[in-house]
Order: sequence, then structure tokens, then C-alpha cells
Amino acid sequence: MNILLYGAGAVGLGLASCLLKNGERVDLISRGETVTALQQNGLQRTGLFGDFTAAPDSFGACASLSKLPETQYDFILVCTKSFDTREAAEQIAAIPFLKNVSTVLCQNGWGNAEIFAEYFPKERIQSGRVITGFRRPQKHQVDITVHADAIHLGSLFNDDISGLEKLSAAIDAGGIPCEVTPTISKDLWAKMLYNCMLNGLSTVFDVPYGLLGESPYTRELMENIAHEVYAVMTAAGYSTHWNSAEDYIDTFYKHQLPPTYQHEPSMLQDIRAGKRTEIDALNGAVVQLGQQHGIATPHNLTVTRMVQFMENQAVK
Repeated sequence: MNILLYGAGAVGLGLASCLLKNGERVDLISRGETVTALQQNGLQRTGLFGDFTAAPDSFGACASLSKLPETQYDFILVCTKSFDTREAAEQIAAIPFLKNVSTVLCQNGWGNAEIFAEYFPKERIQSGRVITGFRRPQKHQVDITVHADAIHLGSLFNDDISGLEKLSAAIDAGGIPCEVTPTISKDLWAKMLYNCMLNGLSTVFDVPYGLLGESPYTRELMENIAHEVYAVMTAAGYSTHWNSAEDYIDTFYKHQLPPTYQHEPSMLQDIRAGKRTEIDALNGAVVQLGQQHGIATPHNLTVTRMVQFMENQAVK
């Protein structure tokens, strides 16, 4: 297969490493410094699932879609931050030979697929749920630090997802477990629950995930956030794999939080680096959906505003 990855941050490099290890043809779009590092050093993966190195001449790396040679791609994997989703959609839509390529959105948050649907036919838009932890020690390196479950691929708009099987098989064979699922919406909302409960509070208090579960004060905050997410999700016509917030919270404490006890979210790393965060696509998206459906979300709003304040201070 020929695969184009738009965005070569930690997630993009992690997925690219799997595809390259399986022998797929890969092109990466990223910022100039990352492109230079990849062209000089190749792509290096460490951590969970073993080490792997792809030589500089085994893949393509460009700073702009306009510099790509015209290629018949099988898939485009969008791995940008959620706040860059619209820019990604606009840039991809402007390249004629990319217009009809199936696109898989491997991003955090809720609302990315709806933005892409403004530019592309819905049957071309797929979604990926990634709950593997990646970090990028250097611009050409990715380290896999945490793995909670297999990557899931599916569609929010189309029941026919059989075309994703070959992509899933390639990622799986390249090292990270991957599956195709008809319930990607439920998976994405499950990830929203997890991220909304942890990421913002971890960032505000500057602690790893596990410490949030040890205090009755932060446990109360997390549980209130979960109840609000459930109310908004239900009002908007969606569902997830648990029948109630209480059922999810029980699973969260028993099975999801312990394996990621020491993990720090990319949101906290972004604040430390003076970068913009994805809070608007997480707790902020819950607030926005809540406003649309008449559901109060005071806890999600408070976390959103606190992280937005930190973000504004960090990027000055």
C-alpha cells in the first residue's frame, strides 16, 4: 500500500513505524525541522513492541503537500492535533489527486470527523481510536510508553468498513495491535470519558494520572466530569460500552487507571513546552455539545477554563 501520513508528531511517527516495518510505502508531511531530522537520521522507534529503525531513503518526508509527487494513495492518516483539523482538511482538499482518498482521522477529541465532512464525502472519512502512549524524544524518534488497548479503526458515517482491514492488518503486523470495529463511535466516547476525566486535571495539578485517583477530592471531580460527559453524550444521541456513568467509573478505577498510573498526558507536556493544548476538543467539546442540548457542564467548563488560562500564560 501507499500511505500518506499528515502530521509527524509522536502518534504519526508511531503509526508510520508500523507501516514501514510491514513493508508499506509511506510519505510523511510535517514541519521543516522534523522533515530535516527524518531525512538525515531516518525514523527510529523504541519502547513497547520493540525497537525499529527505518533508513532515510525508505520513506518520503515533505514540509508541504504541494511538494508531493502525484501518487495514488490507498489511505491518508491524519495525525495532527485537533486544533489543526480544519487546516488539514483544507490543505488536503486543495490537492486534486488526494480528494478521493480514504482518510483516517487518528486524533484526540470529538468533532474532527464533522469538520472533515465539510470538505469530503462522508464515505471517505474514517476514524481511529488510539489509546497507546507515544512521546517524541527527538524529532525523528518515537518512544512507545503505554498501551491500554488495540488501535480501533471504523467509520462514524458508513457501515461498510471492510476496506480498512488491510490497513489494520499492516499496523498490527508492524507491532501495535490494531482491529477494525463497527462501534468506533462507542470507542471514541469511551476515550473521551477517559481523557476528560484525566488530562485536564493532570495538567492543572501537574501530576501523573495515578495520583488523581488517590485523593478523594480529585476522585470527586473526575466522577462529576464523567457524569456530565454521559449526560451530554446521551442527549446528543450517542452511547458507549457501559450503560451508566457509575458502570464506567467502576471500570475506570479497577482496570483503566492502574496501568497508566505514571503516565503524563500530552496536554501537560504541551503546557510545559509553551504550546497550545487540545482542551477545546476534549472537555471543551463536552461543554459545547452540552450548550447545544441544554445540559449543564460546570465541572467540564471549569477544567476547560483553567487549562485555557494556563495555555494563554504558557504561549506568551
